[in-house]
Amino acid sequence: MTAGRTRGVARPIRRFGDPVLRTPTDEVVDFDESLARLVEDMMASMYAAEGVGLAANQIGVGLSVFVYDCADASGERHVGHVVNPVLVSTDGDLDESDEGCLSVPGLYYDTARPSYAAVEGVDITGAPIRVAGDGQLARCLQHETDHLKGLLFLDRLHGRTKRRAMREVMSADWPDR
Repeated sequence: MTAGRTRGVARPIRRFGDPVLRTPTDEVVDFDESLARLVEDMMASMYAAEGVGLAANQIGVGLSVFVYDCADASGERHVGHVVNPVLVSTDGDLDESDEGCLSVPGLYYDTARPSYAAVEGVDITGAPIRVAGDGQLARCLQHETDHLKGLLFLDRLHGRTKRRAMREVMSADWPDR
């Protein structure tokens, strides 16, 4: 992925085991310069980590915000942010594809998700927005809204895949562990 331009500062990504990843985030109530800086820092952090999405709690901020830069099924690129997102719709066949997470670096597992998703929320000014799509965009919207509820994609795994994933996560040798 090619890094986008941002004025933000890349912050460290929190890893599996950090309690902030399991704590539901708080609704944003102040739409000010600090929120705009947070979104810029989140974009910079996502690009630095070569990700396609990032939730605020992944950089240790307990606010309901995520950023994204990914393509839909047609290949059209979507870039933006959603404040106080609500997953309002999922539809389509279950797509069981490889999924990873910046907080679980280097590990990917087939994860079933609906092939279409729509999220509603607001932008950094408080104006209503809706982001909807299929393909990687749908997966990203679902993945990031899960993060804001204190869920990881690992929680969506079942059976042998989940057992294997947990063994690999627990034995991972991440630099900041």
